[in-house]
Amino acid sequence: SVSVSTLLLPVSPHHRGAPANAQIVHSGAACNVKDDNISERIYTIKEGDTLVLQCIVKGHPRPQVRWTKTAGSASDKFQETSIYNETLRIEGIQRVQGGRYYCKADNGVGVAAIKSIRVDVQYLDTPVLTVHQTISDVRGSYYQEKTVFLRCTVNSNPPARFIWKRGNVLIEQSKDNGVDIYEPLYTQGETKVLKLKNLRPKDFADYTCQVSVRNVCNIEDKSITFRLTNATSPPMIRLSVNDTVVVDPGQDVLLTCEVTAGFPQPNVTWTRYPGPLPLSALVRESTLILRAVTPADAGFYNCTAVNNVGNPARKNVNLVVRSNNLTFQITPDSNKDSETIQMGRDLKLSCHVDATPQEKVNYTWYKNGAPVYNSETLILLRSDPDMAPGTSSLEIVDMKFRDLATYSCVANFPGSRVPELRVDVNISQSSVSPPVLSVPPGGQIVSVREGGNVELVCLVADGKPRPPILWSRIEKDLLMPSGRPIVETPDGRLRLRNVSRDMMGAYRCQTAPYNGLNIKRREAQVQLNVQYPPILDPVFQDVRSRNYQMVTLRCTVLRSNPPRLTDIRWFRNGDFIRMPMPDLKEVPELKFKLEPTNNGSYECRVSNSAGTSTCTFNVTAQPYNAEFYFDTPNPVRILKGNNYSYTLQWTQRDPEATDRIIGYWVNVRKNKQNLLSKQIDLKGKEPEKGVLMSHTISDLRIPLSYEVRLAPITTYSTGDYVSRIIQYSEHHVCGFEDERICGFSQDRSDVFDWTRQNHLTQNPKRSANTGPETDRSGTKEGYYMYIEASRPRVKGDKARLLSPLFNVSSNRGPKGSGRVPYCVSFYYHMKGKHIGTLNVLLRVRSIASVDSVIWTKSGHQGPDWKKAFFDISPSGPFQIVFEGIRGPSFEGDIAIDDVSITIGKCKQENTVANAGKTGKIECDIFLCVERSINNQRNTKKHLLFCPSHLCLCWLIQRNRNEAGNMILGGL
Repeated sequence: SVSVSTLLLPVSPHHRGAPANAQIVHSGAACNVKDDNISERIYTIKEGDTLVLQCIVKGHPRPQVRWTKTAGSASDKFQETSIYNETLRIEGIQRVQGGRYYCKADNGVGVAAIKSIRVDVQYLDTPVLTVHQTISDVRGSYYQEKTVFLRCTVNSNPPARFIWKRGNVLIEQSKDNGVDIYEPLYTQGETKVLKLKNLRPKDFADYTCQVSVRNVCNIEDKSITFRLTNATSPPMIRLSVNDTVVVDPGQDVLLTCEVTAGFPQPNVTWTRYPGPLPLSALVRESTLILRAVTPADAGFYNCTAVNNVGNPARKNVNLVVRSNNLTFQITPDSNKDSETIQMGRDLKLSCHVDATPQEKVNYTWYKNGAPVYNSETLILLRSDPDMAPGTSSLEIVDMKFRDLATYSCVANFPGSRVPELRVDVNISQSSVSPPVLSVPPGGQIVSVREGGNVELVCLVADGKPRPPILWSRIEKDLLMPSGRPIVETPDGRLRLRNVSRDMMGAYRCQTAPYNGLNIKRREAQVQLNVQYPPILDPVFQDVRSRNYQMVTLRCTVLRSNPPRLTDIRWFRNGDFIRMPMPDLKEVPELKFKLEPTNNGSYECRVSNSAGTSTCTFNVTAQPYNAEFYFDTPNPVRILKGNNYSYTLQWTQRDPEATDRIIGYWVNVRKNKQNLLSKQIDLKGKEPEKGVLMSHTISDLRIPLSYEVRLAPITTYSTGDYVSRIIQYSEHHVCGFEDERICGFSQDRSDVFDWTRQNHLTQNPKRSANTGPETDRSGTKEGYYMYIEASRPRVKGDKARLLSPLFNVSSNRGPKGSGRVPYCVSFYYHMKGKHIGTLNVLLRVRSIASVDSVIWTKSGHQGPDWKKAFFDISPSGPFQIVFEGIRGPSFEGDIAIDDVSITIGKCKQENTVANAGKTGKIECDIFLCVERSINNQRNTKKHLLFCPSHLCLCWLIQRNRNEAGNMILGGL
């Protein structure tokens, strides 16, 4: 049976909504956590490890937690948006992610709580060793001094310590006059230079630069070795092509970078500027191959040879890919502001090819098919200074009737496979006239529904030759829907697909300055009007009210195009509400008296010619949910029997919003079966906002967990149930719910650490086929400890979790023994095809600590939590060590929960043998009571001494059925 007692706490400040309080704790792979001089916590972690910061919050209602970060460097961006979660987890943390992290907890009561912690990411890169030589004359030509500088550079945090070795011998400047060791100025990173003065024969040797951060975060030392010989020399290279290579589109390009000198053998790499190498690029040793090049492949290609001696050798190739876009212009006499061809005035014809390089293009002019040569009336310009670079022009001076003809511009590319390009321009008084740009009637404003297709039209109604039309947005800095600032259309028709409202606005169409007369541009405007259904507020609203009170629902139209509304209709639970036609110019509004019969879902459907939008209101007199108190204490054990009680605490959200709350339904369930369903009568005392209410649930069985459901009751209705899981725990049972993990600690001599986690803090990208979904009790909030088998873990990596030290030196065991027995019990979860091994070790402290395996399991053990327990009789102070060993791959997470270490032997009702236990198993004889169909009898279970891994238990049961037969049962 389960009983409930009720207590409505008095109104007092500390029982009202409590402001948020926050504390940052860690449970990841921290190297060290300390306080600096300004009392800020510093979290030191190794690069590549997992950062886990948890914001432990208190307060009621439960605070919302937000993590933010200030940059650790100018280039650092942690997140575009904040992270809303109590636990911040960063897998494989990088150095740029160091910095100050802030946890902000806010629940709307008082001032938000803010805590910060500085994360210091420790790392040590492999050093880079380069060699530089100088040769200088000394005392004329008597002899030469050859000096070598070995420069060692590394990036690290904290600063690295450098050690130089010649062979395996440490180089000490004080003991060798032929060397100097110093730190140069103005260098990037940390650098040490070893100077070898006037090389001696013994200086030709292997030199090692070893860097160390003194094993901080278990970062091992790193080193690099260089062999100095009398053949050591910097790299030299030469290219198989000239500095500039001009090719045709579709042609293959072969660039070879030949190493002509350098020892050790230089390493050759190819890069490109701007941008990376083309996807089609193929690098074979020192040769770069580009297949079927396009104009997009043009650029500077760089060959670099490096052997860490002297400076790298570099050579550049400018790859030019020809283009074939030919345009022309007809320019009337610019000095007279003319826009037509007139006799007696000058005329210029221009021809331009978008080619690279321009100097590789040859232009030839023809008049009626005959070549044109310079004369007093016809002037050829190879590169017209008044035009775009590379433009060729033909000027006709003081135009006469003899100059009316067909002129041709021919562009060719010597040494190229690109065919010549030609344009013909007929010059006569009737063949050349200024363009007239117009928008068709009704086309100045074009309307289209959002998501549809549309065509904007600007036509050249007159003019010869007809130029193309260029489209752009009139609004400053707005791009065309294609993402470009200008779009060319040959026929003046701009086609837009899947139109959105951000495309709405004014568009400019204008004549292009090429392929026609080069005169003042003609332009016009077209307004694009994108129609869309009304945008309403609110989209959804939960409305609570007392019965028999007036309720007003408003659906505000924020924007609409067209703005004129065509219809407003109200619905309740899908049925149309008949009412006078509302004024379409007013805010849609519905007023009614709320009654038990008209609770439900209300919709306001607002339409224009583009479509219909809806405001939805959930209108009810049902009370809001209760809110469980965030800091509810642990269950309290009742001394009599094997029972415990639980104090359930909560507040009522907005109790005055609906009818008076007269009580609560409380349900206690186990395995979804109701054990108790009872109404709690508040006896006329109404709940107050922020005031705690309390109910004590008793007669709960140890160690079972229960689901408790709670719902408020009014005169007319019952609110929705909220539920929570309650579970009994004693001080010696560690469920890892506290960040201090009950005094357990990580073993610093292992490879990696156990991680504290619950369902809410799990990485959403975690391996799906391994590890538990929840803790042993099945709650999302409950914590457990587990080992993460994903990278960077490898097979055989070990993680050890140490229990607190138990001092048993002064205790004595039962009569006849000299040792005190202890019962060790825990739950384990070993799901996954790559599960390694879970060992439990007994570490007895003496002159030298001794570890012995007392329990072990390996391999997949199924998807459920399983319980293990056994007795130990240590000879002195001891610790229990949980050792997780990573299996062959990443689906090998192992977890433990609810660890108990208690004095005395394990209860015999739980002595089903543990297959992982080693040695003999001792079974006792005990009495049990079983209920038969007809009566109740005492039954003896005889438990025998058995070999390892198996304990046979024979149940001899003496019971008579109606036929008087004897029954022999067995297990």
